[in-house]
Amino acid sequence: MTEDEITAGVQLCLPDGSLDPDAVGWTREPLHDTSGIGRGRRRGRDKRWEYWGIMTPTHVVAVTTAALDYAALHQVYVLERSTGIETDDVVVAPLSGTAELPGTIGGGAVRSRTRRVEIAVDDAHRTAEPAERGGHSGYRPATRLRARTSRVELDVVIARPATHEVLGVVVPWSSRRFQYTVKDVGRPVRGSLRVDGTSHAIAGPAWAVHDHGRGRWPYSVSWQWGVGFGTVRDAAGRERRVGLQLGGSWTRQGPTTENAVFVDGRLHKIHDELEWSFDPHAYLRPWHVRGERLDLSFAPFFDRVSRTNLGVVASATDQCFGRWSGWVTTDSGERLDVGRLEGWAEDVRQRW
Repeated sequence: MTEDEITAGVQLCLPDGSLDPDAVGWTREPLHDTSGIGRGRRRGRDKRWEYWGIMTPTHVVAVTTAALDYAALHQVYVLERSTGIETDDVVVAPLSGTAELPGTIGGGAVRSRTRRVEIAVDDAHRTAEPAERGGHSGYRPATRLRARTSRVELDVVIARPATHEVLGVVVPWSSRRFQYTVKDVGRPVRGSLRVDGTSHAIAGPAWAVHDHGRGRWPYSVSWQWGVGFGTVRDAAGRERRVGLQLGGSWTRQGPTTENAVFVDGRLHKIHDELEWSFDPHAYLRPWHVRGERLDLSFAPFFDRVSRTNLGVVASATDQCFGRWSGWVTTDSGERLDVGRLEGWAEDVRQRW
């Protein structure tokens, strides 16, 4: 499959709210203006969210602010890895007034304002992308993330190394149903986490993933998503930083995928659909993801289970945390053996 790489700024939506055909493709940095989502006449299926996942040697943290047109979702989740104890605070509010989200990535603050969950995401440094690369001038290389519930306080700065690339991609189902996502994998994290009065310092090798989404979705959809990050040794014995960004199901039959490998911050786009294999009745059994340029196994150590059934609206999520192993290849054909890259793999079914 051939996918177009976009290298200059582009609007996601046409003036009537439909998909701009020129927006379909992938980027190495955020170049899409998505301000047409969440306003105008074509509403009712709009989905906007900011999700941050953080892995540390002792904890897994997930922070979500989402506006789904008819409701807003605010969530702060913490897993203590040594005990398996979960802390999960979720607020679903009618309409989307409790969620503040910028029209375009880097275009402003993110806020969740509820009594039970407070989230604040802000640019920590104001450094523009180089003009010669056509970079989005609003995108900053570091982010401050704060979250507070009755049991959890989080305050971290998530850096963005100078050579760090991200995957931006537009996935179209039709001119009226489409999704823009940015997957930003393996950013270093420093700061503090407090759970039930106990403080935990967060520093290397802690890392974060940012999932930025703007689009208009079908009512019923399913997907798989896999992420991993860590260091490996190449054939010459050199230490390399490797990140995995793996998607499944929701992009099938379309012109784009959300599959990529990151090596030392450089994105290596995988244009083909991947073959996912797992047991939906026993998610803690090994998973496998295969393609022409990778062959990976995933060994889970914990299954984060979430089920919601409100009739018209329902979701089922199994997000497994664990370790990836196997091999990947770069654009130049270099093969890297990977082992024990920490991350997650999830299987999600949504009616929304």
